Amino acid sequence: MAPPLEISIPTTSLHTPADGSKPYTLYNITLRMPLRSFVVQKRYSEFAALHRTLASQAGAPPPEPLPAKSWLRSTVSSPALTEQRRAALERYLRAIAEPPDRRWRDTPAWRAFLNLPGGGGGGGGGATASVSGASVEARLPAIGPRDATLAAASDPATWVDLHKEMKDLLKAARAGMDRREGLPAGSVEQMEAGTAAKKELIKAGSLLFALAGGLDVMKKAGKLGEGELRRRKDLIAAAKEEKAWLDQWALRSGGRGGGRGASQGVASESDRAALGVARDGPTARRPVGRTIGRPLPETERTRELDNAGVLQLQKEEMAEQEQRVNEIGRTVQQLKANAIAIDEELTYQLGQLDHLNEAVDAHERKLAIANRRVKNLASSAASSGGSSAAAPETTGAAEPEEEKTEDQQAPGGGVVDAVLLLVVRCVLAGVKGVVVLEWVLIKVSEALAWAVDLGMLLVQPPN
Repeated sequence: MAPPLEISIPTTSLHTPADGSKPYTLYNITLRMPLRSFVVQKRYSEFAALHRTLASQAGAPPPEPLPAKSWLRSTVSSPALTEQRRAALERYLRAIAEPPDRRWRDTPAWRAFLNLPGGGGGGGGGATASVSGASVEARLPAIGPRDATLAAASDPATWVDLHKEMKDLLKAARAGMDRREGLPAGSVEQMEAGTAAKKELIKAGSLLFALAGGLDVMKKAGKLGEGELRRRKDLIAAAKEEKAWLDQWALRSGGRGGGRGASQGVASESDRAALGVARDGPTARRPVGRTIGRPLPETERTRELDNAGVLQLQKEEMAEQEQRVNEIGRTVQQLKANAIAIDEELTYQLGQLDHLNEAVDAHERKLAIANRRVKNLASSAASSGGSSAAAPETTGAAEPEEEKTEDQQAPGGGVVDAVLLLVVRCVLAGVKGVVVLEWVLIKVSEALAWAVDLGMLLVQPPN
């Protein structure tokens, strides 16, 4: 009993003919068997032709009706119509492949539509075939058209099957190279073995390209998690390294006695060193001196990327750097605003100090007048009687008119002036403290201005 045939239409593709005619939609039919999966691409007109042929060959139409054709809308310009028709066509195919009724599955039109082997009804889903399931799968095309392979690699489940098939191709190529090394040099058998191994490598290279493209599609569509996506990228990177080594080995002229036995499955360290792909280690040979134009070594982030991936990674890093520069610019702008605010505050404080200086000058003038009056009082106290009364009058006549005015306005002004002198001296002591504070604020302003200039130099792009 052959296992049932799993059939689905997970995705669609927009195809533009090379002759410049109108584009149309291709439906990617995925056929999954226990040992192999492949994709067949068909357009709606081929489904319509299959429906007519099945009704003619089986004597009755299929159990599921074919979705009607829309004359007002096109699947090329309507994603909603494309999805609706994809789901309807998938139900149509499953209605033929899964039920016990085999009338439509046993027709040649069904097997030809799905590219199934023509003998023994191998396309029957869940039916007994005249040949085993393994032999049926062995006769299926290993690799379909390029577009179909890319579509198959875009499905997470089919991607695993294609990766297994690619690993089998690399294993077959390695076995062919081992067989070539065990044959006499220059013999026909040796050349045939080498040619067969190279064909397997070419097929493996096509699958590697499709698998890498499928990962990009699944990443954009969000079909895989970040961890699973990284794991599959590591598998692709390891397969590329193995294929590159096999390609270089295939270019060597081998033969019996060529330094490699037929029973060996992996290359020796001497063979790797001869091919220039020796592993990194303490004994690995490294070039001595400077190499002009040598590319930069691969990193963990770039090893698994192609040219488009490296370009995208560079764009992302440049965007991150641009974001950091913008953050630095905002910080510098904030520092500049703080410096301007400090400068305004310093200007205000300097204005207040100017007013204080003017007040101090006025008090100094009054202090000088008070000192002279104190001296006059002392001299008048030392004189006697009537002469003591005349002396102040004489001295007072010699004083400026301003001092007389002060005496008239403030009788007994000598004691007041003495008290005022004490107050002014206290004020002068405070002024000295204010001057020191002014000097400190000026230094802080200069430091902030220097920091702002340095930040602007960092933000400015190099010429």
